[in-house]
Amino acid sequence: MRFLLLLAFIITLGTPVTAQTKQVKYLSGTDNENTVAWDFWVTGGRNAGKWSTIQVPGHWEQQGFGAYNYGRDYTTYGKNFRFADEKGLYKHTFMVPDSWKGQKISIVFEGSMTDTEVKINGKSAGAIHQGSFYRFKYDITDKVQFGKENKLEVTVSKMSADQSVNNAERLADYWIFGGIFRPVYLEATPQTHITWTSIDAKADGSFKSNIYVEGIQKTGEVLVELKDKANKTVGSATVPLKAGDTLVKANISVKKPALWTAETPNLYHVHYTLKQSGKDIHKTNDRFGFRTIEVRKGDGIYVNGTKVKMKGVNRHVWWPETGRTINAKIDLMDVEIIKGMNMNAVRCSHYPPDKAFLQYCDSLGLYVLDELAGWQKAYSTKAGAPLVKEMVIRDCNHPSIIIWSNGNEGGHNFDLDDDYAQYDLSGRPVIHAHHKPGNAFGGIDCNHYENYYSSKKILEDENIYMVTEFLHAQDDGGGAASLADFWDLHWNSKKGAGGFIWALLDEGLVRTDYNGRIDTNGINAPDGILGPHREKEGCYNAIKKIYSPVKIDMAVLPDNFTGTIPVENRYHYTNINQCTLQWELVNFAKPGESVLGYTISQKGDIKAPDVKPTLKGNIKINLPKNWKDTDALLLRAIDPFGKELYTWTWKIKSNKDFVATLVKTPEKESAVAVQETDTAIELMAKEIVITISKKDGLLALVVTEKGKKISFTNGPVLVSGTAALQNIKTYKEGSNQVVECTYSGDMKKVLWKLKPNGWLELAYEYQAEGDFAYSGVSFNYPVSYVFSAKWLGNGQYRVWKNRMDGVTHNVWGNIMNTTQTGYAWTYPEFKGYYSDITWMEIDTAEGKFLMGTEQENLFVRLFDFYALSGPVPQPELPKGDISFLEAIPPIAGKLAFGINTDTASLGPLGELNKLHGTKKRTLHFYFGSPESNAKDVQFIMPSENILTD
Repeated sequence: MRFLLLLAFIITLGTPVTAQTKQVKYLSGTDNENTVAWDFWVTGGRNAGKWSTIQVPGHWEQQGFGAYNYGRDYTTYGKNFRFADEKGLYKHTFMVPDSWKGQKISIVFEGSMTDTEVKINGKSAGAIHQGSFYRFKYDITDKVQFGKENKLEVTVSKMSADQSVNNAERLADYWIFGGIFRPVYLEATPQTHITWTSIDAKADGSFKSNIYVEGIQKTGEVLVELKDKANKTVGSATVPLKAGDTLVKANISVKKPALWTAETPNLYHVHYTLKQSGKDIHKTNDRFGFRTIEVRKGDGIYVNGTKVKMKGVNRHVWWPETGRTINAKIDLMDVEIIKGMNMNAVRCSHYPPDKAFLQYCDSLGLYVLDELAGWQKAYSTKAGAPLVKEMVIRDCNHPSIIIWSNGNEGGHNFDLDDDYAQYDLSGRPVIHAHHKPGNAFGGIDCNHYENYYSSKKILEDENIYMVTEFLHAQDDGGGAASLADFWDLHWNSKKGAGGFIWALLDEGLVRTDYNGRIDTNGINAPDGILGPHREKEGCYNAIKKIYSPVKIDMAVLPDNFTGTIPVENRYHYTNINQCTLQWELVNFAKPGESVLGYTISQKGDIKAPDVKPTLKGNIKINLPKNWKDTDALLLRAIDPFGKELYTWTWKIKSNKDFVATLVKTPEKESAVAVQETDTAIELMAKEIVITISKKDGLLALVVTEKGKKISFTNGPVLVSGTAALQNIKTYKEGSNQVVECTYSGDMKKVLWKLKPNGWLELAYEYQAEGDFAYSGVSFNYPVSYVFSAKWLGNGQYRVWKNRMDGVTHNVWGNIMNTTQTGYAWTYPEFKGYYSDITWMEIDTAEGKFLMGTEQENLFVRLFDFYALSGPVPQPELPKGDISFLEAIPPIAGKLAFGINTDTASLGPLGELNKLHGTKKRTLHFYFGSPESNAKDVQFIMPSENILTD
């Protein structure tokens, strides 16, 4: 619906309504799904030196022309762009409506990369425009012809003649394109008209507007009317005009306006009517919100008198097939994805976005940092000053924009800092998004990629700390890794203003020269929480959980649980009683059932407690008397707009309860036999054969009751520590047959126990003293034989020690995939660490085998994978293929302070596991498919947000 409204708005602009409103005629298409063919010639690279056609808007590389450049090629591959520049020559013919005679006619370019020279009917439209991401226009009133075709010629140079423009936006850590990548259109206005307006609408209801006018030859007036969402006029003013005026100012006061924040995105409309001699000469309107932004030095960033902390992300404008040429549906999708992670802010890195993106940030509620390009090097004052003007004039009335960012990581021209206020009546703060200590500006320090402990140090300084890049999310690293530590640090610090994760998207580009293969330029571009087509990676749900404003930390149900759940309100403006809370009691699917998920036993609504922002309280669930007869309790929180914040799951039954039922699955029992050779001990029941090596006490061979070999062998091997077999013996324990192995070293004892129903029990204990990346035991199994896995435990995504959030207990399933971020994006990955496993069934080419554990908190490792690519993939993996672990490693990010393995600097969650004492665990295996009493029942998966939002 939001997209349809925007589309209707665009169509209205393109349709002449009255002579008093701006009229628009598109010469190009409107977006990447609606394009127009122009004549085209490119000077270099593919298909150079001949006239053909190209779709506009769009990049020429994505249409088979020219050559590809990633901005860091100049360092990575030794290329010098000055010797590899390309120029694109565009031609197009158009007609001008006769009804436009007597009007001022302009040609508008929303964005063109990079130097753009425009001619109309062979005459120059004006000076060459330099700078890729900015709206620019030319007055072509005296150059167009009515009643005959007009000829448009545009020459676009991929690299700029101004080296500072290249330094600021071309030699950067992102893909570099050429072409007219945003729409081109004509606009007609009366000769006497309003050119643009700048609004300052404060939380106290005061409304001010600078109204810039042109062609005022005689007296007149501007009527300014403010309307609310019901189109009711809430304030108005009439401002007189005199001949020669170029600027007039309006002042209006509104009583108790509905305020704009990211939590309450209340919008108003302002309508301007320029009148002369009692006639309406020109009308225009805009959307705005009442809000006051303050930087209280040494304290924090305030919106409407309330301190806010940024839960933000950096976003590139991106679509794999069309690069930076996108559409309003993509803009809407990105805003909803960002809000779906319970974020409240976005940094437009490293250039202004499409206009539609800002409109959705206004209407749905995100705090925006709108950024002038400048990737580590700045525009010159000559080149940058007009670009600041173009950016601010286009964007200044968006209430979502609360800060201007004057470049990135050294790309700051200090001479431009004062320019923003020349065009922005509201006087928003200006920041420098930098990467070196000591560069705070305007009372805000934005230093990038500090670790947890250096961040604590910065928070002791005099400045507010709002980090504009942190936790670099390359591959499966960064992102949400240790985010819980960082977020708590900022939340609890007076001067902590939150931050912006790098980055929202993997910039994977569909290469038209590589048969459509998606290219991330090695390790340069796979930096996202999402894949290039918005595939949700593992950190997505973790961020959603950590940033949930309804914060619940209860990890397990206490023994004396009576329905009370402690809660903290991490909203800034919203009381928890404005949210909706729901509970469900559920029963999980069982291994023998060909379904996933759970059935709902009972459910109900909860009266949300009165907990004001930043305070704590309790949620009370009135559970039925038989609630302990079910498997798990779910709690769902829904925000005031009907969007799910998060769903928490707690097991009611223990692993011991689940496994007792599992192992008691009805089976035809048989006597257990034992046979020894010089090298092995064979245990047999129900024609299942388990072979234990006498050399090391490890599993050597498994044969199922159907005579099939299962290649699950060579375990349990300690993943950390030593083990030397000292003694092995067999004995009867009731009807079970036991093989007992004792060891010297860290492994102490292993007991194999085969039962008459075919279940194999493995009990082991070992000593662990010190710091460990991982701890537990492994087995071997060929990954090439595996089809899929199904399990009761946390899922559906894999976890790391410092990214345990965002997974919930349920019966999950996944097929084998070889996802490797940067090359493939099938999520969730199959390989990885999985937490709190109760049972897991592996389906293979050799048949199925099932494992369960009596104790809690088991991690299962499935095969080989990594979090970070590089010379040595990180982190190091345990030996073996399938591991049963008590502890798993943390991960770092791409920029882990120079050392990929320096996770401890990320905070307490990033430290190695500190283990002490004896570790014991019992595993139960069935090789084949145990019989069951499974019935045909309808199961469901938990709330969609757990998987995909």
